[in-house]
Order: sequence, then structure tokens, then C-alpha cells
Amino acid sequence: MEKLKDLSLIVSQAARGELVFPTSVNAALRLQLALSDPDCHSEDVIRKVLGEPLLAARTVALSNAAVFKRSGETVTSVRGAVMRVGYRNLYTMAAAMVVRQFGSRIHDAALRHKAERLWQHTAHVAALAHVVARKITGVDADTALFAGIVHEAGGFYLLSRADDMPGLLEHPEEWLGPAQEIISREMMRKMAIPEAVAQAIVTLPGAVLTPPPSGLRDTLLIAKRLAPVPSPMYVPAGEARRNAALEHFVNDNEVLDRVLVESADEARSMSAALLA
Repeated sequence: MEKLKDLSLIVSQAARGELVFPTSVNAALRLQLALSDPDCHSEDVIRKVLGEPLLAARTVALSNAAVFKRSGETVTSVRGAVMRVGYRNLYTMAAAMVVRQFGSRIHDAALRHKAERLWQHTAHVAALAHVVARKITGVDADTALFAGIVHEAGGFYLLSRADDMPGLLEHPEEWLGPAQEIISREMMRKMAIPEAVAQAIVTLPGAVLTPPPSGLRDTLLIAKRLAPVPSPMYVPAGEARRNAALEHFVNDNEVLDRVLVESADEARSMSAALLA
């Protein structure tokens, strides 16, 4: 009963637009919003990135991932990294910082481990979504990368709240469905996620692939299925059976196999940069 009351509190907070964000997340969120300002001068952007050492390090790492390292030269400065990856991908890295902050404040060892696994899953999904978008679905690849980064934001939020509310996530059937969607929608709103991306994410649970795959949601579905680290969040029994078309597309697709082989280095280097 107490757990249901806790969940009810979180859902009602989400419905009222009052999700509780820790101070560290608010700081990263402000940086993300500043970077989204089209009038933000390049020198201001570089100063803001330099002011966040983790963001600076990850941006440099991303700029040296195979997909961006076209010239063969290794970038060693934040200025060079920002110029190479561009503002859109820098914005994605700032969003990644926001999402990761939720896991970093968890004290419970089991929940902290689950949050780390969820981040590993997120990084692989983002890298694979970038590949699938370019090679299979034709979706804008940078948008797919961004969507992959933020698609589990609601899960990170629930894990962070479970740290203060023991047992909150013990019975997934209580928070899956409408409760999960309400929380995810408010997370998307609070992080100022564009509507097209938010819609693809909130409708992802229970989504079914209808070949040929197209659109952002299908891109994320395929990337999640391909991710070498599965999500530690609850997956309903029979989910794979209900999505037989996705299983067939992933397991019996020569084109996809070739794409994955050709893009293995790109996906591996990008996910490594995100996990750094």
C-alpha cells in the first residue's frame, strides 16, 4: 500500500508538472537549454563546455569517434571538438549529462548498478540508432542519436526516486502503462525535448514494428533490440512474441547484417565515447 502511495505521488507530481529534479540535474539542464539558444555565440558555447569538465571530456571523445573523425586527425581541444561535432551533437552530449546525473546521485548499491546498466544500454542504443537511421530508416541520424540518449530518461527518474522510496519498482505492473507514460511525457517536457522526438519515445513501450521500418520509433525499436546490453528495466513477458516482425527483421536480414558489419567500428567508438 505504501509503495502505491509513493507511485501515486510521483504520477500526480508529473501530471501537475512538478517532477522533483536534484540540484545537479538542474545545473546540467540549464546548460542544455543555454546550448539550444540559436543566439548563443560560439565563444560562449566553448566557455560553457569548458565550465563542465565531464561534458568537455566526453565532447572531445565523441569528436574522435570513427563517425566524426573523417580527416584522420585526433582532436585534443574543446574548441576543435565543438567545431567537429557541431552544436546539435553538443546539445545531445549536454542532454546525456542531464540523464546521467540521475543515476550518479543514487546511494542504494543495487539501484546504482541498475542505473549504470541502463546507461550502458542507452549509450549502445544511441550509437546504433545513429547507424540504423543513416543506413536503414532514412531518419536524420543526429536526431536518432539524441532520441537514443534521452529515450530512457523516465527510467532514470524512477530509479532515482526509488532510492528515496524503497521497493517502489518491485512490482513493475504497478508503474508500467499509463503511469510510465505520464512520467515520461513530463520528463520530455521538462527537458524541452522536441515533440516529434517525445512522441516517438513515449509510444515506444509496446510498439510493434511493421516492415519496412521507417520513422524514429522504428529506428529506436531496432536499436534497442540490437543493443548488446539489454535494458535492466522490466520487459513484459511475451513482448518478443508480440513483436515477431521485429525479431524476424533483426535475425533474418542480410542487409541489416551487412550494415552492422560495415558500421561496427563507428557504433563501437561512438558508444565508447558516450560511456567515457
